[in-house]
Amino acid sequence: MKLKLLPLLILAVTAGVSIQVQAGGYRVALQGQKANGMGHTGVAMTDSSEVIFFNPASMVFLKNDTDMSIGMSLIDSVTKYQNQAANVSAETDNPIGTPAGLYIAQRESEKLSYGIGFYTPYGNVVRWPTDWVGSHLVNNIELKAIFMQPTISYKLSDNYSFGFGPTIVDGWVKFNRNLSTSLIDANGNRSNVTIEAKGVTAMGYNLGFLAKPAKDLSVGISYRSKIDLRARDESADFENIPSSLQGAYFDTTFDADLVLPAELTVGISYDLSEDTVFAIDINRTYWGAYQSLDVQFNNGAGLSVNPRNYNDANIFRFGVQHAMNEDLSIRAGIYFDNSPINDGYFTPETPRNDATGFTAGASYQVAKGLDLDFSFLYLMFDEFYGSYDHYNQSGTIISFGGDYKSTVMAVGFGLNYKY
Repeated sequence: MKLKLLPLLILAVTAGVSIQVQAGGYRVALQGQKANGMGHTGVAMTDSSEVIFFNPASMVFLKNDTDMSIGMSLIDSVTKYQNQAANVSAETDNPIGTPAGLYIAQRESEKLSYGIGFYTPYGNVVRWPTDWVGSHLVNNIELKAIFMQPTISYKLSDNYSFGFGPTIVDGWVKFNRNLSTSLIDANGNRSNVTIEAKGVTAMGYNLGFLAKPAKDLSVGISYRSKIDLRARDESADFENIPSSLQGAYFDTTFDADLVLPAELTVGISYDLSEDTVFAIDINRTYWGAYQSLDVQFNNGAGLSVNPRNYNDANIFRFGVQHAMNEDLSIRAGIYFDNSPINDGYFTPETPRNDATGFTAGASYQVAKGLDLDFSFLYLMFDEFYGSYDHYNQSGTIISFGGDYKSTVMAVGFGLNYKY
């Protein structure tokens, strides 16, 4: 099977939203409404089929024979850029993002459960004003991607389990930027290129381990594999090229190789009382695999080298859930997301500094076995000065910098049905 992968996936959803909900990366971390309300903790929880995403090993410990969850979040995000010395500013105009998830878990026996998950950790749009001051790095990005994960969970003993699920990705990406800071055609229109990849497929895996060493304590470990991204003979559309350069810049195809980094998450959940659960997750994302975004245009434009030089980074998550009564549970959480981006490598695709996320949520039983879930997130990025010092224009390195400020708000709704 030919692997056709999104060459600009890494660019396309910057830090969650803006569209990213992770400070340094490009993944929308909103894969479960119950988990979202608890600071996105979930690797040691066993309360719904959302565990298919968070830790496949937990699925065999679900209380009911069948557990189904469906949910969607509405994300509103904005990034503001300003360079006071140059007296220029810009602001993104992003549409509402709608990441969603569907999970179905089925118990086969006391030791074996199986299920499937569909979720969209990528699927947003970032829009800067056309021909803004940073348009030589990015004008806009659009991304759609769906992950499918068939999953199996096996109980090794009464207190230990293992889970595994291959992940199959299908997606589409479109990315536009100007070719330089000043290149125009005879009519004064800025020269630009649009890169587009369709029919994208890739594979990885998600595996987990869960231990219950005591009645009130669960310990979980989850590992999501690195996914290799290989784009070959995808579409590159050059527009508004001066007549003198049309022999070098014409519509063509391109090749690019990237990776989506692996993630390791370790967490615990502890029952403070019969009605209250406290959870901690520590996530390590191996962003160090993302060192450069190099695009080979199959025309005279040649190789575009774009250093990124990311570092591995951690996220620390804390959440609590309290059952008010048989019908109503409430949740709250906080997480601290460290940016993997080094000084001098901040681009408008990923202008994300360290961030703090505040979450809340609730579940209400509207009928026997049917819960309505709600979650809320406010993500506040530290305001900072960032620059990208590696843009090469005709042999000259041009630095682009300024002050960035980003905020994200997300409201999520879901249904959890079990019997």
